[in-house]
Amino acid sequence: MTFPFFDTARDEASQRVAFSGNRIDRQAEARTDDAAEQALKARDARLLLFAQGRLFLRVEGDRAFDPYFTRDETPAFAPDLKQAVLLGHENGIPVLAVPSAADIEALPTPVKAIDYRSIYMQGLLEPTALGALAQGAALLAWHESHRFCGRCGNETEMRDGGYKRHCPTCGRDHFPRTDPVVIMLAVRGEQCLLGRSPHFAPGMVSCLAGFVEPGETIEAAVRRETREEAGIAVGAVAYHASQPWPFPYSLMIGCYGQAESEAITMDENELEDCRWFSRDEVRLMLEDRHPDGHRVPPRGAIANRLIRDWVLGSDPGQMDGG
Repeated sequence: MTFPFFDTARDEASQRVAFSGNRIDRQAEARTDDAAEQALKARDARLLLFAQGRLFLRVEGDRAFDPYFTRDETPAFAPDLKQAVLLGHENGIPVLAVPSAADIEALPTPVKAIDYRSIYMQGLLEPTALGALAQGAALLAWHESHRFCGRCGNETEMRDGGYKRHCPTCGRDHFPRTDPVVIMLAVRGEQCLLGRSPHFAPGMVSCLAGFVEPGETIEAAVRRETREEAGIAVGAVAYHASQPWPFPYSLMIGCYGQAESEAITMDENELEDCRWFSRDEVRLMLEDRHPDGHRVPPRGAIANRLIRDWVLGSDPGQMDGG
C-alpha cells in the first residue's frame, strides 16, 4: 500500500519565495544557556548586526553586500553582545544575530543599515543569507517585545542561546513566537479575487490575507478572512506554500480557495478596491502590461508566487521557477 500524499513528485513552492533559503543547522538539541557566549569565542564566528528594523550591510568594495562580520570588526557598531542570539551553524561555523545601539545614520563607510523589505526587493542578499536575516530579525524582535514576564511582570533573562526567556521571579519560561497569517487566492473558474489596501504602492493589487485566530484551523481562517474582507464564500481550501516574514515574526501560509459565490461585498475598513480578474488580465499584470496599470506584488512575495502559479497552471513542469 502506498501513501497517496507522497505518490506524485511536488515542486516545493516555498523554496521560491524570499526569506525561505535558510540553510543554518539550528542544532536545537545541543543548545545551552551559554551557547551564544561560547559561540562568540570562535574566531570564525559570523555575526549579523541589526538595529531599528535594519540589517548592517557593506555597500561597496570586495565584500559588497556581505552581511557577516567577525567579532573583531564589530566594536565600531556598538554591538550588544550580551543580547546576541545563536542562530545555529552553517558549514560548522557559528552564526549569531546581534542587536546594535549604533547611530544608523552615522555608520562608518562602507556600511549602511538597510531595511529588510528593501534588501529582499532589491535582491541584495543571496537566498541563504536572506533566510538567516529572517531568522535573526524575528528572534531579536521577539526578545525586544518580551523583556518582561507576562505572568508576574518582572524582567526576564535570555536562556538557551536566545531561544528562551526565563523569569527568575516566578520561574516561568517563555519561548519565541511565530504569528500565523493566511494569505489566499480565491479562484472561480478562469477568475481570481484580488484586492487593494490603502497602503499599497500605486496600481498594486494582491491576495487577501489575515491572522489565524485562536482555536482556528488554516482552512477556517481562509474562509473567514475571505468572507469578512470581500463577502465571498469559500469551499475547498488547498495549501500551496509558506514564507517566513520578519515583520516582525510571522509565517505566511499561502492557500488557494475555491469560491462558491461571486457578488463582492467589500470591507471598506480593510480595502479600497476588490474585484475579480481574469487569468488573461493577471497574465498581463505579471508582464507589467495591464492597460489600467494594475500590477501584482514583486517576485519574492508569496502573493506573487500564488498568483503566478495559478496563472501558469498546476503542473509543476509548467511553473516559472523565478
